[in-house]
Amino acid sequence: MVLLNSTSIKTNSDGVWQRENPLNYAFPLLMIQATLVLFTSRFLTIVLKPLRQPKVVAEIVGGILLGPSVLGRNKEFMHLIFPSWSTPILESAASIGLLFFLFLVGLELDLSSIRQSGKKAFTIAIAGMSLPFVFGALLSLLLRKVINGEDKVGFGQYIMFLGVSLSITAFPVLARILAELKLLTTQVGQTAMAAAAFNDLAAWILLALAVALAGNGGAHKSPLISVWVLLSGIVFVAFMLIFVRPMMDWVARQCSPEHNFVIDEAYICLTLSGVMLSGFMTDLIGIHSIFGAFIFGLTIPKGEFAGRLIKRIEDFVSGLLLPLYFASSGLKTDVTKINGVEAWGLLVLVISTACAGKILGTFVAAMFCMVPARESLALGLLMNTKGLVELIVLNIGREKKVLNDEMFAILVLMALSTTFMTTPAVMAIYKPFRRNITSQTQRRLERPTPDDELRILACIYGPANVPSLINLIESIRTTKKSQLKLYVMHLVELTDRSSSIVMVQQARKNGFPFVNRFCGGKYSDDQIAATFEAYGQLGRICIRHLTAISTLETMHEDICHVAEERRVAMIILPFHKQKRGVGQEAAMENFGYGWRGVNQRVLRNAPCSVAVLVDRGYGRVSEQVAESATVLRKRVGVLFIGGPDDREALELGGLMVEHQSVHVTLLRFLQNDGNQPEKELDEFAVADFLRRWEGSIKYEEKAVSNFAEAALAIGQSREYELLIIGKGQLPSLSSESADNYMEHTELGHIGDVLASDREMLPSTLVIQQKSAVDAEDVSVSNI
Repeated sequence: MVLLNSTSIKTNSDGVWQRENPLNYAFPLLMIQATLVLFTSRFLTIVLKPLRQPKVVAEIVGGILLGPSVLGRNKEFMHLIFPSWSTPILESAASIGLLFFLFLVGLELDLSSIRQSGKKAFTIAIAGMSLPFVFGALLSLLLRKVINGEDKVGFGQYIMFLGVSLSITAFPVLARILAELKLLTTQVGQTAMAAAAFNDLAAWILLALAVALAGNGGAHKSPLISVWVLLSGIVFVAFMLIFVRPMMDWVARQCSPEHNFVIDEAYICLTLSGVMLSGFMTDLIGIHSIFGAFIFGLTIPKGEFAGRLIKRIEDFVSGLLLPLYFASSGLKTDVTKINGVEAWGLLVLVISTACAGKILGTFVAAMFCMVPARESLALGLLMNTKGLVELIVLNIGREKKVLNDEMFAILVLMALSTTFMTTPAVMAIYKPFRRNITSQTQRRLERPTPDDELRILACIYGPANVPSLINLIESIRTTKKSQLKLYVMHLVELTDRSSSIVMVQQARKNGFPFVNRFCGGKYSDDQIAATFEAYGQLGRICIRHLTAISTLETMHEDICHVAEERRVAMIILPFHKQKRGVGQEAAMENFGYGWRGVNQRVLRNAPCSVAVLVDRGYGRVSEQVAESATVLRKRVGVLFIGGPDDREALELGGLMVEHQSVHVTLLRFLQNDGNQPEKELDEFAVADFLRRWEGSIKYEEKAVSNFAEAALAIGQSREYELLIIGKGQLPSLSSESADNYMEHTELGHIGDVLASDREMLPSTLVIQQKSAVDAEDVSVSNI
């Protein structure tokens, strides 16, 4: 073993050919440590995903596994990968990540929304913090006596750290759990998020107070020092809010779209320097540096400038540097220090006290606010979630020598246990969302009478989907008395990015999905809402706004659940590719293959018909879509081969015929073979369609040998702005051979051809009828 003097550590090695071990040098070793930490945390995230645990659980467990509790018991491993001389370097990198992460937390925390959360959330938050704090204070009386060395710590300091550690709720972790459980837009979820926001703000105030009181953990520190630290902290906060905040308002205005000013490196450097300078000032005062970064984040106005800052730094901070902090905490956590039956009994006592205080306090306050008992208990369990803030408190307590190694390990395991049990406990007692959608009825576009209400659920990813969607709905809307009710659902992907928490914070159950003030581009979400509202008034359509904030893997559950609950006849999904640009620069831009998976799962599980819109700018000639949609005359072609999907497409074409500004052409491809019962239904559907719309449509029959080539030729003719087709397989091809030729199986064979990247193709709407899905499921089950 090579012993190194920490004062002689060099940054880089000269390489193995110079007979030097890179692991004896600071930077190569840091790269290996970071790689190992990222691999371990990511692997554990995948392993714990079936248990529906938040990412923070995997990161804490990963840190403990790398530390002296498991792998660190091998002394050779520790000396090779985590030698003692590398600890300051690793902790410095982790501290930089923590500093900027807390800046992001302050940047995203909207104080105005906290003030508007209401008395109920405030009452629940106060009770949910006060009772566990009192329980923690009482528990500290016992722990100071039974844990060796804790009686040497100042009584007030010990009470503060233990009380704060038991009373904290992790706002970002709670948001992730609520999203996973589909509770974000429920009353329980909204109340829990509002209360957690109160709790988060109070936790930082208490943490600053605890650090001011702690000093170096000595029991004989002069109280006057704590007073000076507190007064200096108050002066710092006042200075930031009175002087720095107007300065940052000015910077944000200079970077606003109204001034046509593109943010440059000068303002980024100014802001990043401000983060580090603020951290230095609070560290100089005697409060932890992260407090300064958090306050500086609060001074920046929420808007375009804040959004660009988040996009610039969040991936590097959250993806690379922050996991190093969890690893650093794990290296300090030695579970073997919890030795003996008495020590493990203390761990159970601490966990029980933390759970009892948090759950009981929240439950009683919620019942006092007239929340039902089951929802009150669910709130208590949700507010018992711990996370990064908990680890920050514990690490600072250890640095200040308020917590020794045994107490630190006990409290880390307490935070891990309470967070781990939250998801299964809430699932056991509160299940408002039915994950398996089973519909007893087959809802289609066909209505018993023409005057019956037609309900459609239209999904959008963002502003780019709005113009074509409004034009499509306008084409379906009739001028008669029949009612069209449109549900617009904004699909918001919940990722591990910190800005996802902004979306969660702004979500509302009955309003438009959220007002994302960090949205860039030409339209922001409030403008999208205004566009739909204006169109609803002009088009005399009843429009309801919904949201789905979820991971892509479970997004289809939200869509299918709303379709079943609102009893819609058809779901309209945007294709995962959309045309961007004009002329030779035009290309199909991919939103991401994850969205393709969402469409595929909706097609398999939907309780009604589903239409996928391949958008190439349908009817889009003006930004004022709502006004232009009633003037332009659109040419729509309905391709009919046969089968339930094509009959549903024919039904949708019939709705468009009723609109005066839409000209519909029925193009029927004749076939010689086919299922006899289906052929009879096809003949009846076409005959009935021609009888109802005689004189209002154009009808053509084409005898073709290759349906796909014929459809492609029609698309390239540029006669139509929109082609409507059924998804069903071609009768001349087996399912296996068709799949071999298809790039996008969710569109069927002809839909796949028309969705290709060829030029001069129109927008395409591919329809799948509910009964067709049932038939496929039955055929598969019989094989």
